[in-house]
Amino acid sequence: MTPGPRKDGGRAQASGTSGAAARGAALGTAEQALRRLELTVVRRLDGLLQGSYQGLLPGPGSEFGDSRVYVPGEDDIRRMDWAVTARTTVPHVRDLIADRELETWALADLSPSMDFGTAGLEKRELVVAAIAAVGFLTGRAGNRFGAYVLHDEYIHRMPARGGRPALYGLLNSLMAAPRGRVVADAPDLAEGIEVLTSARRRRGLRVIVSDFLDAEPNLDPGLELPWERPIRRLAARHQVLAVEVIDPRELELPAVGMISLTDPESGRARRVHLTPKVRAAYARAAAAQREITRMALRRCGVAHLVLRTDRDWVFDIAQFVLRQRHTAHMAHRHPTAGVNR
Repeated sequence: MTPGPRKDGGRAQASGTSGAAARGAALGTAEQALRRLELTVVRRLDGLLQGSYQGLLPGPGSEFGDSRVYVPGEDDIRRMDWAVTARTTVPHVRDLIADRELETWALADLSPSMDFGTAGLEKRELVVAAIAAVGFLTGRAGNRFGAYVLHDEYIHRMPARGGRPALYGLLNSLMAAPRGRVVADAPDLAEGIEVLTSARRRRGLRVIVSDFLDAEPNLDPGLELPWERPIRRLAARHQVLAVEVIDPRELELPAVGMISLTDPESGRARRVHLTPKVRAAYARAAAAQREITRMALRRCGVAHLVLRTDRDWVFDIAQFVLRQRHTAHMAHRHPTAGVNR
């Protein structure tokens, strides 16, 4: 992985070469894992992109197409066609023509909190799976795919390239990345999104894969989350997909009595007696935090996909894409829905 810029303007340094021999010895295993991953994605999701090319989500593009009647709750007001609206006195929006060649960029969160999993996968494995699905599904028409990676004290940049070998190389680098370390001045998710936003590139799809957990949890729905404003700026220019990765133990704790809990980001540990009262309070706080995240992403106007380590992630991606396509299809099929005549 090539180090990318830091928000504080500091000079990023190349990551170390420790463990290179071990990673080289496991290259064959990684290659087989990637082939199985590609086969899983292609076999179960291949039919979703048949017909007119639209990429992973409906409507990506940079060129304006025809105008149609605005559908409240479904259309983005930033695409309002004010000239047609003024001429007809009925709100209209301008559709976007899908680009034939897109440059997709992903932000992969491999911070220490992602090295956790109590079900079938660790969260970091689900990050790689989500990025692989996006890469395989958007790379069919020669599109380029690149990534920024939050890992340790750096924001690594992996240049956008086209073709299957380049995508395999990117995914192999993500799989081979060592587990995250506790770093005093590590860049957070907001800094990673700022770097993704500041990179002036042609319009396209931007994918953020993270657990969206902050060092200081915010349980006040009236406060703006640290990463909310950067995502809003990113969404003003690009189509954005936010993939939230969750483990079931982050939502509720088991009834196991005394337990030692460690914060992977800071390394702080604390012993807690998991009484029914403590477990209920934890579940309420976790649910509130996830709801605040959902509301913040909705305010930003981005697509929101939730993947869990205890669920079939391929099925969840398929259902998400089908819902997005259905919503877009209904908006085009019934353009006057919700408009009072």
